[in-house]
Amino acid sequence: MDNEAPKITQAMINAYDEYTHLTLDRRRFMERLTQLAGSGAAAAAIAPMLAANSAKADIVPADDDRLTAEDVTYPGANGVTMKGYLVRPKNASGPLGGVIVIHENRGLNNHIRDVSRRMALEGFNALAVDFLSPQGGTPADEDQARQMFSSLDAADVAANAEASRVYLAGIDGANGKVGAVGFCWGGGTVNNFAVRSPNLNAGVAYYGSQPKAEDVPAIGAPLMLHYGGLDERINAGIPAFREALEKNGKTFEIFVYEGANHAFNNDTSAARYDKAAADLAWSRTVDFFKKNLS
Repeated sequence: MDNEAPKITQAMINAYDEYTHLTLDRRRFMERLTQLAGSGAAAAAIAPMLAANSAKADIVPADDDRLTAEDVTYPGANGVTMKGYLVRPKNASGPLGGVIVIHENRGLNNHIRDVSRRMALEGFNALAVDFLSPQGGTPADEDQARQMFSSLDAADVAANAEASRVYLAGIDGANGKVGAVGFCWGGGTVNNFAVRSPNLNAGVAYYGSQPKAEDVPAIGAPLMLHYGGLDERINAGIPAFREALEKNGKTFEIFVYEGANHAFNNDTSAARYDKAAADLAWSRTVDFFKKNLS
């Protein structure tokens, strides 16, 4: 019996969600997890299972010979130099649409680089943007990275997203059309980007916070919105967003994946990853981009 894996409950997942979104600090998170798990030893065993494991990041190898991948820099807004990871399919038969891949509140890590490679294999030029570039870039320490997000200004982030769109639209082998996909913090950033950029061609937000209803009329891009059915914190904003999108005649699709948690797409987080939901959402996302970026 002692060798059985610790049982992870929904309450533990919810506590981790609070911690990663800066409403709990590390000490209080571990105190709550200890209460839920029954002992400090059990909490210590469960915590890494809730967190992302960077060792599991590479579904597509970084040196996959079907792709060309490189770290790039380009002009951002207000004199900032932006950092990114650009991935392109080799031997493309013609110009390709571009997809900006926007990270969670951990910054540009190996998982997001891998997602970009997956997107490039679907036939797009993919650019994973480091939105912590104005602060020197994503640090190795995830807790430090999460803290850095609190100082980002939403208008500056949107301006740097637009600068990234301009860059990606203009690279060799681009057809000029650019979409954006984002996860968690990145999902909210996609929604905000759609509000602020009339030139975005498509947006896909995974479990992202919603814009204010009064900002929805400014959205021009078609949207695809993915949510985990158990993600009460984010899902509370769906009804108002849906109503505003419908009222203003916007093109959108909303999918709620029952039984799935926030961050269900992140395959490096064993406790929250939902393969069935992730695979279905990904296939829908790829089809949506092929429709809107070709």
